[in-house]
Amino acid sequence: MPAEGERTVVANRRARHDYHLEETYEAGLQLLGSEVKSLRAGRASLQDAYAKVRGGEVWLVNMHIAPYEQAGPFNHDPLRPRKLLLHRAEIRRLVGKVKERGYTLVPLRVYFRRGLAKVELALARGKKQYDKRADIRKREAQRQIARALAGRRRPARA
Repeated sequence: MPAEGERTVVANRRARHDYHLEETYEAGLQLLGSEVKSLRAGRASLQDAYAKVRGGEVWLVNMHIAPYEQAGPFNHDPLRPRKLLLHRAEIRRLVGKVKERGYTLVPLRVYFRRGLAKVELALARGKKQYDKRADIRKREAQRQIARALAGRRRPARA
């Protein structure tokens, strides 16, 4: 959940549907100036984005940040890989989990905290089709229960 002073720019709503989320991490995001301006305007997408470990560093791949119009010729590549800033111990832990147990790193949301761009990363395992169907059934049942309870709470008209 967002804490006070945080402003969510973009969220990956499909992540909870497609993955079992095990652990979450907060990582800083190394950006160019035009990327920060574009992010502040809310022009980003996490669709198809994921993080991978290369050479002892964690990189965010396929995150789209739209070009900033006022940047002119100094604009950025919208899909360039962006370095994530994590503590060395966290990186070592993530490397071990991703290599051994078939986990993947999925970005859940990008937000600003105290003026700095952050990414919430989740260590996730892909869901099977039957898991997704079970989640949908459970959600529908909860909605029906809520509707039934809401109907009972209405006062009788005299």
